[in-house]
Amino acid sequence: MLVVDFGAQYAQLIARRVREARVYSEIVPSTMPVSEMLARKPKAVILSGGPSSVYAADAPSLDRALLDAGVPVLGLCYGFQLMVRLLGGTVDNTGSREYGRTDLSVTKPDSTLFEGTPREQQVWMSHGDACSAAPEGCMVTAATDLVPVAAFEDDERRLYGVQYHPEVLHTTHGQQLLEHFLYRAAGLTPSWTTSSIVDEQVAAIRAQVGDKRAICGLSGGVDSAVAAALVQRAVGSQLTCVYVDHGLMRKGETEQVEKDFVAATGVRLRVVDASERFLRALEGIADPEDKRKIIGREFIRVFERAQAELVAEAGAAGADVAFLVQGTLYPDVVESGGGTGTANIKSHHNVGGLPEDLEFELVEPLRWLFKDEVRMVGQELGLPEDIVQRQPFPGPGLGIRIVGEVNRERLEVLREADAIAREELTAAGLDREIWQCPVVLLADVRSVGVQGDGRTYGHPVVLRPVSSDDAMTADWSRLPYDVLARISTRITNEVTGVNRVALDVTSKPPGTIEWE
Repeated sequence: MLVVDFGAQYAQLIARRVREARVYSEIVPSTMPVSEMLARKPKAVILSGGPSSVYAADAPSLDRALLDAGVPVLGLCYGFQLMVRLLGGTVDNTGSREYGRTDLSVTKPDSTLFEGTPREQQVWMSHGDACSAAPEGCMVTAATDLVPVAAFEDDERRLYGVQYHPEVLHTTHGQQLLEHFLYRAAGLTPSWTTSSIVDEQVAAIRAQVGDKRAICGLSGGVDSAVAAALVQRAVGSQLTCVYVDHGLMRKGETEQVEKDFVAATGVRLRVVDASERFLRALEGIADPEDKRKIIGREFIRVFERAQAELVAEAGAAGADVAFLVQGTLYPDVVESGGGTGTANIKSHHNVGGLPEDLEFELVEPLRWLFKDEVRMVGQELGLPEDIVQRQPFPGPGLGIRIVGEVNRERLEVLREADAIAREELTAAGLDREIWQCPVVLLADVRSVGVQGDGRTYGHPVVLRPVSSDDAMTADWSRLPYDVLARISTRITNEVTGVNRVALDVTSKPPGTIEWE
């Protein structure tokens, strides 16, 4: 199923809700020609919302051919209004706006979309324009106090639209409406499971790699671990995992990777200590985008060296090391400006940070998955819970958790602070309660403090505990005060150079999970 993105803040959430209904979905930009959309043979299409007015001169539009192609279509918010105009209905720019929770009255409770849901329900609105007359042949099925046409249905042409956002949790029966569209209107079967993901990806990897060999950049995180396990299942001994210790890892990370992952999978693992190389490359660099791109570039160069060593060891048979396996996820692609025509929020080291003269062909079996889907795939592959449920850790490591230049001294300070936070969260039994807790060192900031009856001028660290399902959106975790107090006390007492601990209480959006 395709989600056509008109610049919506919720486009990724729509795709996720469809996948929760066990139907595979992908997002495409509204600028994609309809002929290309139809060439992908979608079983159904959802038109997302968007910030524009259909009356704006530069508002995104849609070729009417999509609505005439016989493919079931559901329009949401802006997508709904666009359908109304294309089909000959009326959208008025009345100046009456509805934002946030709104009471919806279902006027046709036995309709395809609303059967089995209450006549009165809460929905999440976000619009200025409103539909006053449905297109000919379309039945009005819901309304609000301000909007006479809040939903329409045309079962004959299989065209549907709602003015609100069923994908957000604030819409009380939104998931049920989406499932009615998928199952009843489009006739789809909820068959997309973790088993089907594994089977599809194993087949795709075998077709891509063939009889050649691949190396995988193993970081110890769940993404690269699941990617490696998938590729190993597909091509077995053709895969060699390379763990690059770039000197930006957390305390005890390298030892854990060597012990836990190899024990769980039996994969061939080569450990490369490249910490000096990375630190030299990052010397004097403070800009976060530059740091990410440098780290991505150096990763590739280290892998090219590993490839050369593998080739040399294997002789002529080693010349076929042609593939690089990466644990790239869909949020990485989206935030790096790829896949949907969206803006570049930040370059991920495995997307925007790759050099143009890359000598490998990429294998990215998780590229279209969200984080929680990756965890389910890991469980399906039989990986240990300690790996599958591990809190996310970015590929660039602590390099993007130091605001300012990265050097050995600052890394040691951050490692110790991070280790204390992790120890206390584990001791409090909170590892499953939070998505992750980045600890950020504000290396270019100093503040006055008092320790041992003397004045200090040390760095602050910031705790960033967040809760999320898929990393596309997140909220700050409300940790118990006593846990926060223990973390703060230990860090300021035990970590030299830190005299202040702050708590980040920003959601995503507007902030991102990582600071850089």
